[in-house]
Amino acid sequence: MTETVGTGARAAAGKKSKATGGLSVQRVFTTEGQHPYDQVTWEQRDVVMTNWRDGTVNFEQRGVEFPEFWSVNATNIVTSKYFRGAVGSPQRERSLKQLIDRVVKTYVKAAADHGYFATPQDLEIFEHELTWMLLHQVFSFNSPVWFNVGTPSKQQVSACFILAVDDTMESILNWYREEGLIFKGGSGAGLNLSRIRSSRELLTSGGTASGPVSFMRGADASAGTIKSGGATRRAAKMVVLDVDHPDIEEFIQTKAREEEKIKVLRDAGFDMDLSGADISSVQYQNANNSVRVSDEFMQAVENGTDFGLRARLTGEVIDRTDAKKLFRTMAQAAWECADPGIQYDGTINDWHTCPESGRITASNPCSEYMHLDNSSCNLASLNLLKFVTPEGTFDAPLFARAVEFVITAMDISICFADFPTEPIADTTRKFRQLGIGYANLGALLMALGHAYDSDGGRALAAAITSLMTGVSYRRSAELAQAVGAYEGYARNAEAHQRVMRKHAAANELVRTYHSNDAAVRALATEEWKRGIEIGEKHGWRNAQASVLAPTGTIGFMMDCDTTGIEPDFSLVKFKKLVGGGSMQIVNQTVPRALRALGYQDEQVEAIVEYVAQHGHVVDAPGLRPEHYEVFDCAVGERSIAPMGHVRMMAAVQPFLSGAISKTVNMPESATVEDVEEIYFQGWKLGLKALAIYRDNCKVGQPLSTAKKEQAAAEPEKVVEYRPVRKRLPKKRPSQTVSFTVGGAEGYLTAGSYPDDGLGEIFVKLGKQGSTLAGVMDAFSMSISVGLQHGIPLEFYVSKFSNLRFEPAGMTDDPDIRIATSVMDYLFRRLALDYLPYEKRSQLGILSADERSAEVEANYGGSPNVDLEALQSTVDSSPEPHAAEPDHPHREAQTTTELMELRLGKAADAPLCMTCGTKMRPAGSCYACEGCGATSGCS
Repeated sequence: MTETVGTGARAAAGKKSKATGGLSVQRVFTTEGQHPYDQVTWEQRDVVMTNWRDGTVNFEQRGVEFPEFWSVNATNIVTSKYFRGAVGSPQRERSLKQLIDRVVKTYVKAAADHGYFATPQDLEIFEHELTWMLLHQVFSFNSPVWFNVGTPSKQQVSACFILAVDDTMESILNWYREEGLIFKGGSGAGLNLSRIRSSRELLTSGGTASGPVSFMRGADASAGTIKSGGATRRAAKMVVLDVDHPDIEEFIQTKAREEEKIKVLRDAGFDMDLSGADISSVQYQNANNSVRVSDEFMQAVENGTDFGLRARLTGEVIDRTDAKKLFRTMAQAAWECADPGIQYDGTINDWHTCPESGRITASNPCSEYMHLDNSSCNLASLNLLKFVTPEGTFDAPLFARAVEFVITAMDISICFADFPTEPIADTTRKFRQLGIGYANLGALLMALGHAYDSDGGRALAAAITSLMTGVSYRRSAELAQAVGAYEGYARNAEAHQRVMRKHAAANELVRTYHSNDAAVRALATEEWKRGIEIGEKHGWRNAQASVLAPTGTIGFMMDCDTTGIEPDFSLVKFKKLVGGGSMQIVNQTVPRALRALGYQDEQVEAIVEYVAQHGHVVDAPGLRPEHYEVFDCAVGERSIAPMGHVRMMAAVQPFLSGAISKTVNMPESATVEDVEEIYFQGWKLGLKALAIYRDNCKVGQPLSTAKKEQAAAEPEKVVEYRPVRKRLPKKRPSQTVSFTVGGAEGYLTAGSYPDDGLGEIFVKLGKQGSTLAGVMDAFSMSISVGLQHGIPLEFYVSKFSNLRFEPAGMTDDPDIRIATSVMDYLFRRLALDYLPYEKRSQLGILSADERSAEVEANYGGSPNVDLEALQSTVDSSPEPHAAEPDHPHREAQTTTELMELRLGKAADAPLCMTCGTKMRPAGSCYACEGCGATSGCS
C-alpha cells in the first residue's frame, strides 16, 4: 500500500499572537479530536536481518508494530537503527509509536518551555501535525535526532560539523581530539588547513615547518583507528586547502599518488579491495579532499595568467604558478582517483549571511553545510513525492504549510541540544544554523513527466527549492518576532538582508515552462516578499535555513525512490517482502509517469513489462522516442550526461543557504579535459562546491581492469592465476533420475563429493552411437570438468535453465511439470537436488511442496496481497547475458548489484560493512538499501 498525503487541507499560515508573543497555528493534516495514530491500521512484524557474506543473523527483533503501508525495508531499518534499549529487554522500543513519541514529545516540551506557541491548543496542534507527518513519511529528521533525542544519552541533534585549526601544535592536537569525539558519536566533520604554515616556511625555532599535508597523515590514521575500533562505517571527514597555499600541489596529488601505490601493491598480490585486509596501509583514504579556489584564481585560469602562492603568516607572495597548469593538475588528480573536489570560495562567501562574524572557510564531509568555523547544522528532509496531487500537479500551498512545521521544529531542537565541544555549542546557539532539504526530486520529476536533464525539470526543481527556502526564512522571521532573532544577527543585519534580496532576485529570474512550475514560483515570490518585510523589522531566527543533504538512511525510512537531488538510480529495483525474501519490481514511478504522459492502461502495461525484461525503455512497444528522456537514470542504457547533473545543481543552488551534496558521475571514457570543463562550468554557473567520479578510476572498485600504461622499457608484469581441479574419489555417492521431456526419454546420473557438492554428471539421451548421444556425452564431460574446477552449480543453472529448443513440453517430474528444453529440465532438476533453498529461491526454482507452502504463506493467510508489485514482477533468475565473466557465481542482492548484472560491469560503490551488500550512491556518499547504513552521512 502506498500512503499519499491528502490535498484538501488549506489554512492560513501561522502568525504571531499579539496576546502572548507565541505562534498561533492551524491544522493542516490532522483532525481535531482524533489522534494521528488512530487514523491508520497497525500490524505486527518480525525483523530478522542477516549478513549476506556469511548468512549469520546480525539483528533480530520480533513482534514490532508499524503501519501497514510502511515497507518492509523501512521497517527493518528503523527497527534496527533507531529503536532504543537493549534488544530482548523490556526497555527496548517495539513500536513506531514509541519512537515518534520519544522525539516529538521532547520537541513539544522544549517549545512549551521556551514560549514558542501562543496557547496550549497551538502546542497540541503542533504535536499532532508533527506526529502525522512523521507517521506518514512526509519528512524525517536526520539520524542523530532518532538516535539521541528523548534518551538518557546526550541530546545531540546535528549530523554536520565544521572545526577550526590554527598554526600551533596545541591547536593541531586538539583538532585530532575533537575530530575523534565527533567520529565516536557517528557524525562527520570538515575543516580548512590553510592557516597551517607550508613546508616552505620557517618555524620560530629556525627549522622548516612540516606543512598541512604532513599533519593530515596523523588525522587520517586517527580516523581509521576509530573506524576499526567498533564503528560500522568509515569515518566521514572533509579536508580543505586554499588554492593559494604554497603546498597546494602536494595536497592535490596526495590521493592520486596513493592510488598508484595501491596499483603496485595489488599487482604484487596484496588485498587492496575497498574492504581488503591490506588497504589500511594506504594513507589519506578516510577523508574527502577539496581545493578552495578563489575568483581571482579562476579568472587567472580563464585568462591563462600566473597566480601567486602566499605565505600563511605574512600573506606575502612567495612563489608564482601557472594557473592553467595547476588547474590541469587538479583535474588530472580527480580524473585518476576522484579527489580533490572543488569549492568556489567567491560564490560561497558572496551568499554568506554573517560575514562580520567570520568567513566561510570549510564544509561538512558531504559539502552541503557551509558556515562559520566551530559550528554545526541539524538537518531534516521532506519527501517531495508526498505533495503530488491526483491530478498530477505539485501542491505548493500544502508543501509550504509542511515546511512551516518542520522548520519550526528544527529551530526548537537547538534549545535543548547538546554538542561535542563548547566552541561548537557556543557558535550554534548564537547563529542557530538549520538545514532543511528534500528527497525524491528525481522520482517527482519522472512522475510528473519531466526529464531530469530538461528545462522543464530544472524550472520545477528551482521553483520548489525557492519556495522551500522562502517559506523557511519567512517562518524564521516570524520566530524572530515571537522569540527573538539569532544572537549574531544585529552585527550582520545588513549582510543578512542583502542575501535575502539576492535569493528573491534569483527567484524572479526562474523561467517557467508549465502552469505547474509557474504556480510554484508565484507562491515562492509571495513568500520571499513577506519574509523580507517581516525580517527587516524583526530580524531572522536563523543564520541559515536550507541545504540539500544526501538523505541516505532517512530516505529509506521515508520509502523514497531517490535521495536528495539525485535522479532515479535505475528503473528496476528490489523490494523486500513481508515474511522474508524479495522481489525485483519496476519502479512504481514508471507507470505513474506513463499515465502523466497520456498513455492508456494497455500501453502502460506493455511498456512496464518491457522495462521488467530489459531494464530500460529503449524500443519499448508504443513508447514515443521523445519520451525516452523522461526515464533517463543515473546508470543504465540511457544514463544522464555529466553536464545534466551540473545544470540541475546550478538551477537550485541560488535558493539554498548552503550547498548540495552530489557527485557528478562521469564515464570511464571521460578525459582530463572533460573534468576541467566540469570544474570550470561549475564556477561559471554559480555552484558552491562540486565533486566528480570517473567510472572505474579506483583500484578498489571490484572488477576494475584499468591499468596505467607503462613505458616500453619496463614491460608489465603479468600475474597469472590458474584454477585447481578437485578430482572426485574413486568411490563416490551418486543418484540416477529417469526423465521424459516432450516425449523424449533419458537418464541423468549425478556424482557427488563425499563431503557433499555436485562433481560430475552423465546424461543419456538418444540411441548409443547417435550424434545426439555423442553430443550429450561431450556436454556432460565439459560440465563435470567445470564443476571440478570450482565453477558453482548455480552459475550453470542460471545459464541453462529457461533455454528454449525442442524437445520441450510436459515432463513426468511432479516438481517440474513443464520444461522449455532438455537443458532447462536437467539443470532445474540438479538445482532442486543439490542447491539450498535460499539460492533456489533467488533463482526462482522451487519444488511442488515448496511452491504450495509459499502460496499458502503469502496468500492463504493474508488478504493483503501487493497486486501492483506482483503485476510488475521481474523473473529474478539472472539472464544469460547478465552474469559477469570474472564473478560468474554472483547473485544480485540489491538494486546496485542488479544493475551490475544488467550492465555487465561493477558499480562504483563499496560493500556495506554491516550486511555485506553493495551500497548505492547517496549524494556524495553511499547508503545501503539493505540495512540503512551509510558511508558517513546521516
